[in-house]
Amino acid sequence: MKTTKFLATADVEKKWILIDAEDVVVGRLATFVAMRLRGKHLPTYTPHIDCGDNVIIINAEKVAFTGRKRTDKKYYWHTGYAGGIKERTADKILDGRFPERVMRKAVQRMLPKESPLARKQLSNLRVYAGSEHPHTAQEPEVIDFKSRSPKNVKAN
Repeated sequence: MKTTKFLATADVEKKWILIDAEDVVVGRLATFVAMRLRGKHLPTYTPHIDCGDNVIIINAEKVAFTGRKRTDKKYYWHTGYAGGIKERTADKILDGRFPERVMRKAVQRMLPKESPLARKQLSNLRVYAGSEHPHTAQEPEVIDFKSRSPKNVKAN
C-alpha cells in the first residue's frame, strides 16, 4: 500500500475563479469558496500548504439570506473598552458603506481558526460589492454557482 504524497510549495498551481454572488445564499456560497481557498477540491490536497485557488466574488452587495437572517442576524465586535460590545445587523451592513464584509466574514469563519495558513488562504479571496473587478488580466475561470443546485438561489 502506498502512502500519500504531499505537495511541495513549489509544485502548487493556483487557478483564478470568478463567482457572481447576485441572489445567492450566503452560507452556501461561503462553504464553496472556503473549500476552494483551502484546496480541498483537489486530489493533491495538502493540509499544511496553501494549495487552493484565488477566488474573486462580484456583486457581494446583492447576496441573499434565507428566512429572517437579513434583519435578525447580528455581527458583534468589541471596542476594547469596558462595556464596549457593539452589534450591527446584516441588513445595515449590506446597505452600508462596505457590503462586501458580510461575504468576507462568512468565508473567514469557515477557515481554520487564527493560524498563519488561514490568513494566507483568506488573502487569496477578493470580494467586490459591484460587478467590476480589476483582475481581468488573470483571466479567471467563471463558475456559475447558481446553476449547481436550486438551493443555491433564494426562492422569492
